[in-house]
Amino acid sequence: MAFRSKEMVKKIMKKIGGEKNLNPGVKESLKKSLPESKVVMSRAHRGIYAGRHIQFGNQVSEKGGNKTRRNWKPNVQEKRLFSYILDRHIRVKVTTHALRCVDKAGGIDEYLLKTPYKKMDTEMGLLWKSKIEKMYQELGNMEVVFFPQEEENKLAEEFKEMRIEQRVARRDARRIAYGWSPKVAQIEEASEDGEVNHHEELVANS
Repeated sequence: MAFRSKEMVKKIMKKIGGEKNLNPGVKESLKKSLPESKVVMSRAHRGIYAGRHIQFGNQVSEKGGNKTRRNWKPNVQEKRLFSYILDRHIRVKVTTHALRCVDKAGGIDEYLLKTPYKKMDTEMGLLWKSKIEKMYQELGNMEVVFFPQEEENKLAEEFKEMRIEQRVARRDARRIAYGWSPKVAQIEEASEDGEVNHHEELVANS
């Protein structure tokens, strides 16, 4: 049960060779970007807990008032949250409180972008936050191109034709794999002709 901000600052200072190698004001900004939580349980590093961690207290008996030490663990669920920036699902362990925070923010992307580094008290939360911010910055630098309506319709027709070709290719592959014979083709053609004739009769009667 580690993840203390003071210990992290000490480790960083040790790696860079002490405070002498730092510019003035860097240490204060570094402390601001680190979480304030003193202790976070180890399994919280692998999820987003939104400040909910293990709690300790006493269990008091009803009759004698005897106190027994006990702990309360948060309600942790494994969920798949969709990220619009990454365009894929993120499988992560979250608490029910974190799920409510994500719903209130409008999604996992908005929650990670709005939550400051100071309140993000788990390693996985810091990792995903940095990834989302980097992707968001790259998307902001991209140029947006708008197509005319005619070109959009043309692209939609091309995508539709491509899907039909893929469907036909999969059907042919299934026929080859499961043994297709000309008799099956005749039966399929006859059924299709029957459906067409039935449709024409319904149209004529109406």
